[in-house]
Amino acid sequence: MAHINTLDPGASPLDYYGFELRRHREAAGLTQRQLGDIVNYTGSLVGQVETARKLPTLDFSERVDAALGTGGLLSRLVGLVMRSQLPAWFQQVAELEVRAIEICSFQAHMILGLLQTPAYARAVLGAVNRSDLDDRTAVRLARQRVFEKEEPPVFWAVLSEAALYLEIGGRETMRGQLAHLLAFEDNPRINVQILPFSAGAHAGSQGSFDVYRFADDPAIVYTEGYGSGHPTANPNTVKDCSLRYDHLRAAALSLKDSAELIRRATEDRYGEQVA
Repeated sequence: MAHINTLDPGASPLDYYGFELRRHREAAGLTQRQLGDIVNYTGSLVGQVETARKLPTLDFSERVDAALGTGGLLSRLVGLVMRSQLPAWFQQVAELEVRAIEICSFQAHMILGLLQTPAYARAVLGAVNRSDLDDRTAVRLARQRVFEKEEPPVFWAVLSEAALYLEIGGRETMRGQLAHLLAFEDNPRINVQILPFSAGAHAGSQGSFDVYRFADDPAIVYTEGYGSGHPTANPNTVKDCSLRYDHLRAAALSLKDSAELIRRATEDRYGEQVA
């Protein structure tokens, strides 16, 4: 007889997801293989998700919700599951992203996580450690669902021109990443500005940072080091970084000129014409 793990649904969001998946599957009178056949996944994968040995994806969750008539339960849970898999020091930041009505981000060297493509994210995360890379990439990309909310945050990203030329993941990956940035060109809630090399010394010279603003709570500034994050609501820090961000946006190219620079970088550096 196969050993069946008994999950404690209170142990973690992933355990709770697996517990609910098994409960609804059994209530429908289906085996793992039968459910897998219905949703076009293997029965083995269904079993791994039920025993919290495999992360569920949004696609898997939506298919199972439809097959079992769960009213979208698993699709709602998957975001919580993904956030729980982030490094402990970053989980608070993921919560800030979900709650914020405005996010202002300055990145000095690379494209930030909320705007990364799968290939780019995989290359960044696998630079030193390639263990569990599929799951870690999926967890990072799941944060981007914040833009699918009924009321998504207004997002401002100021990227150093260096981020366009630091070749992460190879030429094809960079072509896809820069095309992804251009896809937001007509989206008034996601705004990408490039800080050109010609700006010289600038207000972000001390490093990357984010400012999160909320409907009813004080703004929070977030900075990051190796393996650690530093959110703070200190009014003086928030005031200083908000002023710095205003200066960065003023020194950056306009939205239109930023898009043109991204196009030129794609053509000149990575050899593909972008319409």
